[in-house]
Amino acid sequence: MARVLNNLLLFLIRLALKIRVWGYWSLIYGYCALCTTAALLKLCWNIVLRPTTTFQWGIRETPPACLNDTSLGTHCYVRIKESGLRFHYIAAGERGKPLMLFLHGFPEFWFSWRYQLREFKSEFRVVAVDMRGYGESDLPLSTESYQLDHLVTDVKDIVEYLGYNRCCLVGHDWGGTIAWLFAIHYPEMVTKLIVLNCPHPSVFTDYALRHPSQLLKSSHFFFFQLPRFPELMLSINDFKALKALFTSRSTGIGRKGRWLTAEDLEAYLYALSQPGALTGALNYYRNVFRWGDDSYLISFFFL
Repeated sequence: MARVLNNLLLFLIRLALKIRVWGYWSLIYGYCALCTTAALLKLCWNIVLRPTTTFQWGIRETPPACLNDTSLGTHCYVRIKESGLRFHYIAAGERGKPLMLFLHGFPEFWFSWRYQLREFKSEFRVVAVDMRGYGESDLPLSTESYQLDHLVTDVKDIVEYLGYNRCCLVGHDWGGTIAWLFAIHYPEMVTKLIVLNCPHPSVFTDYALRHPSQLLKSSHFFFFQLPRFPELMLSINDFKALKALFTSRSTGIGRKGRWLTAEDLEAYLYALSQPGALTGALNYYRNVFRWGDDSYLISFFFL
């Protein structure tokens, strides 16, 4: 009798977990479907109203002069033995000074830190890295290559390659997420942690699950789960959506006198227009809901 009850209990637990997992993925992909429908309607509306809409990728062949500004630092490359990936970074300041490492977000690259490189190079060895899949760093083809544990390990490998065992870590957006996780996993390697535009992962997850309005504001997380279609939406009409992301008053730099220059904007479009660049950037989002030790959103969903 005890064995029957035990087996029944195990069956009920497994069934409850399966129902919960099924419900979780139904929520994820149901929301993806809603976001896709909205994007398709917007695309069709633009085609009807603007027949000249182009679907060309508009790859930029020549980098703007600002990317070769020597006052920002020296362009360097490192190939990490463990991952086999080559990373590009800009370094300035005297060797031997404390390391300040900058991690950019989406959809950016090392150029986002141009002002900070100039500002802090007198006191630090400043390094702004192109994250994997961005800029001149290698772009792995598989989506799984962008899981959070790989991204955190990248930071550790780069710090050690630079000859340091600790750093002042600065992260923005996705770079902020990785900075949080790096500090959690390797606290002894972080002297100071500065995070911009990215709350602590557990705080964000708890808040998002308790406030549906935040899920609506984070709807791009769900839309970006789709293959290829987000790349299309971001690139059509000569990257109009990306231009708006950087320059609109709601999402871009809208402060009077602080707007991006035409050359600055072209620098971002040059980096993101290269073959596979948008896919590499979007693959960060495509691993958010995957199982894994560092898949914080799904982990906290089941707490």
